[in-house]
Order: sequence, then structure tokens, then C-alpha cells
Amino acid sequence: MTDTTARTDSRLTDALAALSLEQKVQLLTGRDFWNTWPIEEIGLRRILVSDGPSGVRGEVWDERDPSLNLPSATALASAWDPDIARRYGAAAAVEARRKGVDVVLGPTINLHRSPLGGRHFEAFSEDPVLTAELAAAYVTGVQDNGVGATPKHYVANDFETDRFTVDVRADERTLRELYLLAFEKAVTEARAWLVMSAYNGINGATATENDLLETPLNSEWGFDGVVVSDWTAVRSLESARSSQDLVMPGPVGPWGDALVEAVRTGAIDESVVDRKVLRILTLAQRVGALEGSPAIDPVWVEDGVALAREAAVEGTVLLENRDELPWDATSLRKVAVIGNNAAAARTQGGGSATVLPEYTVSPLDGVRAALPDAEVSYSLGAVVQDGLVELPLAELTNPVTGGPGLRARFLTADGAELFGEDRRKSVLVYFGGDAPIAAAATYELTARWTPTESQTVRLGFALIGAAQLYVDGELLVESDLQPSGTDLGAAFMNPLTASAEVELVAGKPVDVRLVHDLSAKEGFAAHALFLQLGTEPAEVDEDALIAEAAEAAEAADVVLVVVGTNSIVESEGYDRESLSLPGRQDDLVRAVVAANPRTVVLVNAGAPVLLPWRDDVAALLLGWFGGQEFGNAVADVLLGVAEPGGRLPTTWPAAEADVPVLSCTPVDGVVEYTEGIHIGYRAWLRSGATPAYWFGSGQGYTCVELTGVEAPSRARPGEIVTVSVEVANRGERDGKQVVQVYAEKPDSTVDRPVRWLVGSAPVRVPAGQTAQVEVAVPTRYLAHWAGGWQYEPGVYRLRVGTTAVELPLETTLEVSA
Repeated sequence: MTDTTARTDSRLTDALAALSLEQKVQLLTGRDFWNTWPIEEIGLRRILVSDGPSGVRGEVWDERDPSLNLPSATALASAWDPDIARRYGAAAAVEARRKGVDVVLGPTINLHRSPLGGRHFEAFSEDPVLTAELAAAYVTGVQDNGVGATPKHYVANDFETDRFTVDVRADERTLRELYLLAFEKAVTEARAWLVMSAYNGINGATATENDLLETPLNSEWGFDGVVVSDWTAVRSLESARSSQDLVMPGPVGPWGDALVEAVRTGAIDESVVDRKVLRILTLAQRVGALEGSPAIDPVWVEDGVALAREAAVEGTVLLENRDELPWDATSLRKVAVIGNNAAAARTQGGGSATVLPEYTVSPLDGVRAALPDAEVSYSLGAVVQDGLVELPLAELTNPVTGGPGLRARFLTADGAELFGEDRRKSVLVYFGGDAPIAAAATYELTARWTPTESQTVRLGFALIGAAQLYVDGELLVESDLQPSGTDLGAAFMNPLTASAEVELVAGKPVDVRLVHDLSAKEGFAAHALFLQLGTEPAEVDEDALIAEAAEAAEAADVVLVVVGTNSIVESEGYDRESLSLPGRQDDLVRAVVAANPRTVVLVNAGAPVLLPWRDDVAALLLGWFGGQEFGNAVADVLLGVAEPGGRLPTTWPAAEADVPVLSCTPVDGVVEYTEGIHIGYRAWLRSGATPAYWFGSGQGYTCVELTGVEAPSRARPGEIVTVSVEVANRGERDGKQVVQVYAEKPDSTVDRPVRWLVGSAPVRVPAGQTAQVEVAVPTRYLAHWAGGWQYEPGVYRLRVGTTAVELPLETTLEVSA
């Protein structure tokens, strides 16, 4: 132990000794939604935590303090590049510091067990090794910049259905080799300062009361940080006996006075409390929240917006290219851009990971900006939107200030104003902050709306409770909307909608007033508020929309069709019901391809969708949820300014019936992981079915071949082997390749996958040149769990290639006992 560490420990133990039992117990439950308790007498300020993994929201959901909107985790994982993951984490930490945030509640490192998982977009991959490498890099980037990272959700929280109560049944080998691996690497290598415990149970015990919090997390991996609960996941005093450290949110929780009493009576030893408090004080010291802590200066600082664009490019996967891309900008005169998601792109998934960016660039915006001399037309083609779209800020006038925006007021029962503010969005979230939700009887939102085009729309609201919507003083909609479903997160963030048609005339202003009754709110709803004021599509002729899009396509040199999901399909709180694209998008693509064979399709989704027309399009790009610079990144790739850098981190099926592990639905409150270690491409290889696109798939704009491999022939257990791979760029452009190394042991006496990933590395190769790539392969990834890590002696075949099935090179490695 160094002198510095000794002094640090002494400060912490002195601070602990200065606290009463009541103060110590108070520290173990949050002060509110996002803060821990400060204690001035020991020099402890609050610790502020914040969602989310793909950008840092801050203490409040407020468009007036926008956040950097980075590409989704699936986009990040598609780069297969730990350095980009580290930079991504570092950028999140810089954002956190700008907003006064000490702890980022991410990354989400649960696995893609089923493509129906509703939070698929927020996690990295179906493979434990790829997920582990990226998780460790992300955590390193965040914490090198002085902010705590929180790998989540520990553990087996891979679906949303009944997530608060479901019990996941998985044997120890499955847990160790798959679901715990990324947490292990984030703790043992990146030294994560926090881990978030999940809602679900594992093998009969809720995560917050589970022995897994102690073993392997603390006892084997040496975790010395804080186990923070997912919000409301701690439900009993019993969890205080476990290695659960911090209950969120507060101030009310199941510990508090009950835990004080349990210690007073001897039911729980005070040393149990002390251990938890010391961990919280250690965290405070690490993030600079404890007096005397070292000054924290960010190590990695760069342009976050530029990184968002670069990360989106690096995560873009080119799945098909029939001599179409890249386009030559100088030869394009007419470009047709088609699709709901082309103009109203999704840059992020729904739920707690949501941030409010200063702006977003849609694919339509990006193409138009990149082709100023071309005629770029737009056609809706098919309606994907489900729910409300916010009112355009440029068309709204605040009735108080006369500037752009809306006026929000919290009122008493007699109409007196308790709190008023000027807002710049008609989708508003109050979740923490100063708004007096509990004290108010009514919430009022007003604006003057001057539409720029004449049309019939359905104007309405989405919220929980009773509300009325007035247009020019006349009641348009009145409804009492109940929560949709039983999941707290889904009900809060995706409430039901009430709307009615209204005729709009271009340039003619209408006064809009939403009145929401708060008097009946109780519990969670008394302290949080989510509401949307916006429009739904009026009744449309779907065949006519497709025909108009096909006509525009026929008149164009080239076509970009953007297909994707909507906020109802991919979000926290519920799983997907289908892998099909919503609405008539498949019909749209077929019609457009028939009208113009030079059709490129861009998929704007965070998780696999079915692409039944994939063999008919000129090119197929997967853009995921691409962050706020999504459209600019798309234009960079389409026009060859940048190489599409992505490779699939998850297998994409051709048909839903072929997916070997699909169901997320509990049976009698239980989900059995009966497939064991066989998920993702492992399960596909075992089943013999052929997906649309294998794990690892993706093309570039040049040919980078793998031409040779060298590796040691023998290794000892625990050793890290270097596999050296030669690659050659046969093309005339600089290019990228992702070298993937898989292990096989067909003569194994142990149940194993047909093959499994043991290492990978991205490489960039100049045109016409060769490069040598070194891939680190820990022999630990060859071991299996049987009461401990066991090494089956013998020869392992190492297959080297570019997907789980395209493996032109191989070597062997003999592992001794």
C-alpha cells in the first residue's frame, strides 16, 4: 500500500467514525431521484448520478440544457473497436462534468439473448467476449476522465417482460461464461466504480438480495465500488444483509428507520452498514465529492459532435452492395429520398436512456446538405409514426415572451400560479428538479401555433390522468388516460394518447392550451410528470403514398429509402411482438425497387428487423440509431467520403421462425435459459438454420483480404496468446477490416458451441498495402466453468476470418493441463 493510499484510507475511516448510526444509514438511500445525501460535517457533498449510456441527460430532462446524443450501443458495438468505445466513454464523462454529474448510469452490458428484447438497442452484442472488450473500454474512458461508470444490469436482465418480478433460471456455467463475463472484465480490468443491480431474480433470489453480489463480484473479482440498485429494485430490509450498497431513488426506501432498528436490536451487525458506507465514501473520494479529494482533470477531451459523427460512420454496416455505392456526387442530378424515418429519424431508443439533443440531423437533412447542386425530393411513402410527434418549435410562439416556444405553469386549486417557466419543446418530462408537482392541482401548457402548411391533423396529448385540450378557446379533446400496462417505465414514458382532427390553414395562428389535472396523483406520479402535446397522422390513403413514392423514384437518378422502427417498437419497459417492420414499409421498398433499380435502403432500427426484399435492392445499409449526427454520417457513407466501418454485433434472421432463441415471455413468472451457453450465432450454428446475415458480417468499399496467420502452437492455462494475421488491401481505396478469431474443439468431452469468438481487432489498411494485425487471445476464453475455471487439455482449432462462418485461415493451439 502506498503512502497516498494509506492517507486515503485514513480519511475515509475517520469520516466513517464521525458519523452516527442514523447518518450512516441515511447515506445508504438516495436523497431524491438522482442525488445521494450530503453531510457537511465530514466534507461530503451530494453525488449526482444520471442516465444514460448513449449521452448524459443531467439532473433534469430539459431541452434548455441539451445533451450530446451519441449513437446507440448497437451502433457503437458495430465498430468492433475498443478505442472508439473508450473515446465514447470519455466523451460521456466530459458531458457529465459539464452538467455537474458525478456518475453515469451505463454502459448497459446485458446480452442480446433474443432479438425481441425491447432494450436490445441499449446493449452491445449477442457475444460475451465482444461485449466484455467494449464494456471495459467504455468504463476506462469514463473513469479516466474522473466520472464513475456503472455497468448494468447485474445480471441476466436481457428482456423487459415482467422485469420487476420475473425469475431467470440459468445454471452457473451459463452465467459465468456468458452473462457475467462482461461484468467481470469491466471490474477486473477497468476497475468499475459502480455496478447496478437489476430488477429480476436469478435462480430464486432477487438481484438486490442475490449471493451473486458477493460471489463472484466482491470475493473473486475484487470489486471495491458501490452496488447501486436499479430504481425501486430494493424492496425489503433483507437486501441490507446482502452486498447491496445504495438504494435508489430516495428519500423513502425499505431500509431507513427499519435498518437503524435492525442494527440497534442486533438483527444486523453495524459492520454490515459500515462496509456499505465506506464504499460510498470511496466513490465520493473518486469523483471529488469528499473534501480533500484530489482535483479531477479530464484526460481525454475531444469534439463530442465530431465523435458522434465518426462513431455513427464506424458503426454503419454495409450488408449488400451490387456495384451501387459509393455514389459519385458530381453525377447526381435528381435524388429521391423516401420514408417516414428519412425525415423523422430515430437517433436513440426509448426509455431512461433518452437524452435531449440540441439538434438532430435526419438522413434527408444530411443528403440535402451534402448535395447542394442536386434536386433532392422527399416522399413519405409509408407511415411508421405511432403516437405523437411534437409541435415544431419554429411554428410556436410563447404567449408570455412572444418568442419561440411555450409557457408552462403549475397552478393551485384556485388558479394561482405556483411555478411558471418558458419551454422550447411540447414533449416535457419532469423527473427531479424544482417543479412543484406534488403541491400543484393543475398543469397548464399554452402556445400560439402558426402552421406553415394547410392540412388536417389529429392534435392531441399523451399523459397519465385527466386532461383537456383547447384550440382557440374551444374544447377539442377531453380524456382521462390510464397507465398503459403494468411496467412503471413503459407506462411513464409511453402513455396512451387522446386526439381529434383539426383543420390547419397555412399562416393562420391558433391558440393551443393543454390543462392537466394533478390533484389525483399519488406515489411515484406525485413527483414525476411526462406529457406530450403533438400531432398524429390523419387518415391517409396508404396505396396513394406508396404510388407517389414510386413515381418520385422513377424520376430520380438514385433513391434512398429509409425504413425503421418507431418509439412504440423499441423502448425500455416492454419487449417487441414481432421482427417485422411496422406499417407498409416492406410494400414500399418493393414498389420503389420496381420503379428504380438504383435503390439503396437504409435501416434505422436498434435491433434486428426482417428484410424480405434484401436480395432485390442495389445496396443495403444498417444505420442503427445513429445519434444526433446520423444524417451527416449517412451522407458521408453514401458518397464515399468515409468507409462504412461496421460489422454486425448480432446475427440478423431471415425469418422469425428460424430464430433459435426467441421468446421473452415468462411462464409462471419464470424464464428458463434452457439453451445454456448457446445463444446468438452459437445457437444458429447448433440449429443448422441459416440467417440473413451472420454475426460479424459487413462490407467495405474495397477488398481487404486475410492472407496469412501465425500463432504459438502451445499455451499454458491463463496465458494470453497473440495471433498475428496478415491482411492485404487489394483495392484502390483505403479500407477497414475486422479480424475475428474463433475457437473450435470438435473432439471436446464438454458441451461446447460449434465455435465461439475468442478475440478480434479492427485494422485500417491503405490502398494497395498490407498490414499485420495482432489479436490477443486469452486462453481463459478456452476454459469452461465447472465449479471453477477448467481447462480441457488438448488441441484447439483457431479459425480466423471476417464473420462467424467466413473463416479462410486456421491454426492450432495445444493447451496443457
